Amino acid sequence: MEQLSCQAVFMRGGTSKGLFFRAEDLPSDPAARERFLLCAIGSPDPNGRQLDGMGGGVSSLSKVMIVSRSGREGVDVDYDFGQIAIGDPVIDRQANCGNLSSAVGVFAVEAGLVTPPDGEAVLRMFNVNTGKRVDCVLQIAGGHARVQGDCAIAGVAGTGAPIRLDFLDPGGAGTGALLPTGAPVDLLELSDGTSVAASIVDATNLCVFVRAADMGLAGTELPSEFRGKLAVISRLEAIRGAAAVKAGVAASVKEATRSSPASPKVAMVAAAADAPTLSGEGLRADECDIQVRMIAMGAPHLAIPLTGALCAGVAAQIAGTLVRECARPVAAGETFRIGHGSGVLPVEAVVRRRRDGWCAERASVYRTARVLMEGRVFAIAGALEAAE
Repeated sequence: MEQLSCQAVFMRGGTSKGLFFRAEDLPSDPAARERFLLCAIGSPDPNGRQLDGMGGGVSSLSKVMIVSRSGREGVDVDYDFGQIAIGDPVIDRQANCGNLSSAVGVFAVEAGLVTPPDGEAVLRMFNVNTGKRVDCVLQIAGGHARVQGDCAIAGVAGTGAPIRLDFLDPGGAGTGALLPTGAPVDLLELSDGTSVAASIVDATNLCVFVRAADMGLAGTELPSEFRGKLAVISRLEAIRGAAAVKAGVAASVKEATRSSPASPKVAMVAAAADAPTLSGEGLRADECDIQVRMIAMGAPHLAIPLTGALCAGVAAQIAGTLVRECARPVAAGETFRIGHGSGVLPVEAVVRRRRDGWCAERASVYRTARVLMEGRVFAIAGALEAAE
């Protein structure tokens, strides 16, 4: 046969899309599985478009999720996320995807991995990447996850059934510590001899936050406005790499770029201000509590990665961080409104100061998700053999 195929579901979760698989449907050999996933998405593609696969040429569309019944006590399903690099044969598994996490519960119901009764259901999910539990609250009707509702999220047209995600004990998802360096602000030394103030925070995913002003930006720019600012993007990647080394997740900046392009995430923060949005509607300063612009795998993110937003929500409650410096004060558990290129993303975070330091108890958000297509995804057999 010239092509190999596998049962798959194509889904939207929040502002991301990706291929979902049951673990038992994929090749059992780990190396063969990785090659199949790369080919199915269309990576590596030197043209950056992934036209020969299901990817869309941007980080939010170059994702895979593997879901299985869990054997862990008190957990319903395990899920393993893969962020697939576009131009390189790399699947970054060091972080979770918050947006696609919202689709895991829907997939588990539709794939028959769980059979909750009609009404409100709480699915207890374990993210393999971070070793953390995420509770998914969704509505079930007629044995299926509901998709119609009045929940609207910035960056997605229309409305859908609300899905609540509660990330439990989200601190230290990548490093084991909420503040990996022990400090709310660090001075990162870059290879060009300059330095920059940064807050390295690890909640739901490891992130590094810098002031937009320190990058020569206002922090209200549309993604298209600084996509061509190659010097800024290059400097942010240097900051990301330096933070990875400082946090102990990479031995060198080069290793961080090559092996972990998606983690840590890097973001610019600024005070709430009037800002344009991709829809053209615009955003008033009083509609948000902070402005955040995030780079995802070397490109400006059109909205904001969900785990990056949740990390920002946690960081906003930690005294001394640059996020706290720029944000309007919000009490623990209250809605924190994050302005981004597509609008506003409300999140909640509960953070406490204890004798041994800061502790993040929970970070929560509402998303929508639905199945877009199901069937079989194909990969060229010759390409898989050539990759061996």
